[in-house]
Amino acid sequence: MALFGLLGETLSHSYSPRIHRLLGDYEYGLFEIPKHGLEDFLQRAPFDGLNVTIPYKTAVIPYCAALSETARSIGSVNTLLRRPDGTLFGDNTDAYGFECLLSEGGISVQEKKVLVLGSGGASLTVCHVLKQAGAASVVVISRQGENHYGNLERHSDASILVNTTPLGMYPNNGQSPVDLCRFPACEAVVDLIYNPARTALMLQAESLGIPSFGGLPMLLYQAKAAAERFTGTPVANPQQALRSLQAELQNLILIGMPGCGKSTLGRLLSQQLGRPFVDADAYLEAKLGCSIPDLFAQEGEEGFRKHETEVLSELGRQSGLILATGGGCVTREENYPSLHQNGTIVFLERALAQLDRSGRPLSQGADLEAMYATRAPRYRRFADVCIANDAAPEQVAKHLWEVVYETTHS
Repeated sequence: MALFGLLGETLSHSYSPRIHRLLGDYEYGLFEIPKHGLEDFLQRAPFDGLNVTIPYKTAVIPYCAALSETARSIGSVNTLLRRPDGTLFGDNTDAYGFECLLSEGGISVQEKKVLVLGSGGASLTVCHVLKQAGAASVVVISRQGENHYGNLERHSDASILVNTTPLGMYPNNGQSPVDLCRFPACEAVVDLIYNPARTALMLQAESLGIPSFGGLPMLLYQAKAAAERFTGTPVANPQQALRSLQAELQNLILIGMPGCGKSTLGRLLSQQLGRPFVDADAYLEAKLGCSIPDLFAQEGEEGFRKHETEVLSELGRQSGLILATGGGCVTREENYPSLHQNGTIVFLERALAQLDRSGRPLSQGADLEAMYATRAPRYRRFADVCIANDAAPEQVAKHLWEVVYETTHS
C-alpha cells in the first residue's frame, strides 16, 4: 500500500491527517525528523509522497532530481513525489492553496500595495502569487534588511497585510507581529496561521472593522492539490471537505445568565454531535480542588474572576469542544478573544423567572433583573448567535445547531 505523509520538525498539532482523511482513501502519517536526520530520511524512508512543512520547504530542494516550474520559480517545495526510479520530484501546491484563499475571501490585490510579514518559505510562495495576481508592489518585512519591523512607518499606506510568520500560532496564542493601528489604509488582513482560527492579528482586524482571513482554506486546498498528485485522481467537492473541517474544529461556546441551561444543552449537544463537553465552572473546581462557593468565600468575586479568565484562556485554545461558561464570564472583556479565537459564541436567553439559582453564589438573593440589565448588552456583544431556551432541551439543541451551522457556513 502506498505511503504518504507530512514531513516537518514538530508536527504534534498538525491538522494534515484529518484533512487527508477527508480528501482520499490512502495511508497518511506524520514524520517528525530532526535537521540532522533529514538527508537519511529522504534517501532511505519508504514513502511514496510527502507534504513538507516548517522548516524544510527549502532544505529539501537539493535532494530533488527535478522540480516543477512553480517550485523552481518560487524556490520552495511543499510536495515531494517518489518517482519510479527512486528519485524525488519537488512541487509546490502552496501557491494553488494561497490562490484559493484569496479567491474564497474575494480579495483582489491588483494594483494594490501588499505588505508580507516574514521572509521564510511561505513568504516566497505568497510573494510569487501576489506578483502574478498584479499587485502594484509587494514589500517583505523581516527582522533584518531594508524593510524591517523597526521602520514600518515607511509602509503605513499598505492596502493588504499578509502574515506568513508563526507568531500567534498555537500554543503561543495571543501574540501578534504588528499593530494594525499603524496601517490606516489597510482594507484586508490575511494570516496563514490556521490554529487558532482567529489569531490576535485577525481579532484586532475584526475590532477595527477590517475583513480578515485565516489560513485553513489554504491548508485544505494545497492538500487537495497534493492529494491529486499522490493518487492521480481528482478530489471531488473540496468545498464540502472545507466546511466539514471548519465544523469539526470550531468550539461551540454557550454563554448566558446563571441557570439558563448552558450545561444541560451542552451535554445534549455533546451526545448528538459526538464532541467533548466541558463545563468551565466544573473544570475550574477540579483544577483548584475547591468548590466555587468556597472559592468565593476565600477570595471573593475578584479572585474567582481571575481564575475563571485563566481557565477560559486554556480552554479557548482547544478545538472541537462544546463549552458551557459561567454566567459572569462576559464581565471581563479579556475573555472575549479567548472564547472567540476558535469558537462560535451562542447567547442562550431564558426568562428570569425560569433561571435555576441553586449552587450559584451570585444568583442567590441577587437582583436578577439588575444583573441581567448589566450583562445582557455584554452577552449580545460577545455572541455570534442568540437562541431562546424556551422549549424542550432536545428541540432547542436541534434548533441551536441548525442556526450555528447556517451562520458559520453562510
